[in-house]
Amino acid sequence: WDFLILFFCLPVVIFNEITKKRLLGDVSCRIVPFMEVSSLGVTTFSLCALGIDRFHAATSPQASARPIEQCQSIIAKLAVIWVGSMTLSVPEILLWQLAQDTSPVSGIVTEYCTMKPSSNLPESVYSLVLTYQNARMWWYFGCYFCLPILFTVSCQLVTRRISGTEKKSECRGTKHGQCESHLNCTIIGLTIIYGLCTTPENVCNIVVAYMSPDMSKQTLDLLNLINQFFLFFKCSVTPILLLCLCRPLGQAFMDCCCCCCEGCSPDTASSEGSADSKLKTEMSSSIFFDKPRESPPPLLALGTPC
Repeated sequence: WDFLILFFCLPVVIFNEITKKRLLGDVSCRIVPFMEVSSLGVTTFSLCALGIDRFHAATSPQASARPIEQCQSIIAKLAVIWVGSMTLSVPEILLWQLAQDTSPVSGIVTEYCTMKPSSNLPESVYSLVLTYQNARMWWYFGCYFCLPILFTVSCQLVTRRISGTEKKSECRGTKHGQCESHLNCTIIGLTIIYGLCTTPENVCNIVVAYMSPDMSKQTLDLLNLINQFFLFFKCSVTPILLLCLCRPLGQAFMDCCCCCCEGCSPDTASSEGSADSKLKTEMSSSIFFDKPRESPPPLLALGTPC
């Protein structure tokens, strides 16, 4: 979803700031806020799901032998997170619309997006959208700012409390203990980046809600641009931070890039080192599985008379 924000929303915002014309017109005025709010929801619920996963990993009776989660279960969780985030962002589509303003000095017509529900909506839908508009600031602050931060901090504190000194001393120095610490650092890093990037938006929303009559349109546009800049910054930093802190994911990404580069320019020695590379891949990938093998594979004798 971060890539969708960068590839779709960022060009629309840049085009609007340069030309003062809205790319795709009224469609972009509705889709861009919808995708931006959905991005906040995806990050919020993903951090909550990761916090629950770390809690289950700490409270598991045999943490070192915990089996790998099935792919279907992970896809189901991702589907719930994405569909839930998009469902909660549907009012943004009905809240925004395109407006035009003519400069009294130059006479240039500028297009901008305004937060005003359309009067053509049904009465019941119109009242719901108005209610959402009035509660939008506190909904942002409570669901998309306080919830992920408090949830992550609580899960980390409870996890450290349950782990205890005995369990830490047993896992200290092992690969499993290092993997658990790396995952915890990754979640904490993602939460810190998310909190720093969403704090200006929540502050601006509170200031605008109570001081908007005293602010000019240029000031409001500048605050909105600052909020979008922090959102784009978060979407740019999050994948890089995830690849750097989560070593298995970063190593898998680098291996994938190296395989693509080698596949484009194969050399003559690739066939000779295929067996060694396969063995190294199996050995390196085996450390990501928590459950050890029951018995080592049998060794094949080399150079037999047969």
